Amino acid sequence: MARLNPYLNFNGNSEEAFNFYRSVFGGDFAMIMRFKDSPPEYAGAPSESDKIMHVSFPIGNANILMGSDIPDGMGKVNNGNNVSISIGTDSEDEATKLFNDLSAGGKVTMPIGKTFWGSYFGMLIDKFGINWMVSYDYNRA
Repeated sequence: MARLNPYLNFNGNSEEAFNFYRSVFGGDFAMIMRFKDSPPEYAGAPSESDKIMHVSFPIGNANILMGSDIPDGMGKVNNGNNVSISIGTDSEDEATKLFNDLSAGGKVTMPIGKTFWGSYFGMLIDKFGINWMVSYDYNRA
């Protein structure tokens, strides 16, 4: 069964934002990855090495608030492109089906496929302009 979570994008201040959310809700980050933590071909500009590539923050029993900084080369974050719905699936097949169905008539922004961080992952904008991230985490299986 798919799990839905909000994914927030920032213009370089996601660490500040998530530290604020942590002060409000309490708890700790489940994961925080900086661009410098990725393989060199994905690391981006040296000036962005300390920016957040991905952070996940559990809130309550079943909710995870996730986010990242958007590298300068990908444009600026504005209202409308600063939130995505992240779907976590139970299998590659489920991820592929949901990705293909949601992208019908829309735009694929990152084709679904295996990633260096251990997920089967893709991003799209559906035909209504909504940003989606679809993933299956191999480490969860």
